[in-house]
Amino acid sequence: METAAIDPGQARQRQQQGAILIDIRAAHERASGQAQGALAIAQAELEADPGRYLADAGAEVLLVCQVGKRSLATAALLRDAGYRNVRSVEGGTERWAGQGLPLVRPHLDADQADFLERYSRHLRLPEVGMDGQRRLQDARVLLAGVGGLGSPVAFYLAAAGVGQLRLVDDDTVERSNLQRQILHTEQAIGRPKVESASARLAALNPRTRIEAIGERISSANVEALLDGVDVVIDGADNFPLRYLLNDACVKLGKPLVYGAVQRFTGQASVFDAGRHRGQCPCYRCLFPEPPPPQFAPSCAEAGVFGVLPGIVGLLQATEAIKLLLGIGAPLAGRLLQFDALAMRFRESRMAPDPDCPVCAPGRPFPGYIDYAAFCGG
Repeated sequence: METAAIDPGQARQRQQQGAILIDIRAAHERASGQAQGALAIAQAELEADPGRYLADAGAEVLLVCQVGKRSLATAALLRDAGYRNVRSVEGGTERWAGQGLPLVRPHLDADQADFLERYSRHLRLPEVGMDGQRRLQDARVLLAGVGGLGSPVAFYLAAAGVGQLRLVDDDTVERSNLQRQILHTEQAIGRPKVESASARLAALNPRTRIEAIGERISSANVEALLDGVDVVIDGADNFPLRYLLNDACVKLGKPLVYGAVQRFTGQASVFDAGRHRGQCPCYRCLFPEPPPPQFAPSCAEAGVFGVLPGIVGLLQATEAIKLLLGIGAPLAGRLLQFDALAMRFRESRMAPDPDCPVCAPGRPFPGYIDYAAFCGG
């Protein structure tokens, strides 16, 4: 029996003498180039039904992948299935290209080529892949606030390929924002934040559609703003808006990705009581009443460590992407707290409140309230 692997140069010679060369990578991997003359048959398809592609068990078959590991495993599987002359190309397509052997690029239209190249690192993750990336492309996310938390969230959701971001913020850019609100620049001072954010995000990923809404979120418009979105992200800096978003998300069955920062500490969680009554808590289960104003000063009053919103915002972006893909364990029922000075994370478990006025099972929605008055405003 032949040895299990073969050098790319030798493989090219054997191919020219009649050996069958098969590229077993996925379509998105082949977009950057594949060995000239290679057949494109994905690993799973070849392993599931080798007889469909290889009628002659004695034919010389050479398998190539990206770096040689997958092709080596598939070659062993085929030999066990009775194919007597199957070998793997050492170093895969990377070594093939490194030796200057001819490559060809599959014909793709501009949109396909952009999609496959832009998201190539996601597409290589089995937990994402083509189906997951298409799911992100079809997703809609509401981001309430494009300030300190909203900046990193928006950047990473756009970069990840979320199809539509609905940005809602009625504020304008000030110089004091630039220390932490990385979406905005010196040139944007005085402009509406949603306009500044839209321009930066469009420059990062033109595939993401940006819906910029320069309004204050209120009981009157919150349901219209949440209409059609898959995930809501709390980038707010005040308690009335947090309670309003929570109540609307419970009523409409939307997951709410929460984040908050103050001075050197921050926290993040996912409130999904609207879809999982009695199983997941809502924001009111954690904070039945807002703290007195003197115990919860604003960033303008108490200050905030500039990088802190970036850290918490990245946690929020991570949770949002996981929710959209349906992967991993979300922070629902858990509060993740971060202390920047100690560089320490701490997790607390949260149970749903069976007497919660908003999310208790079987309890009808009580209606929106005067949230400013409720929060002592």
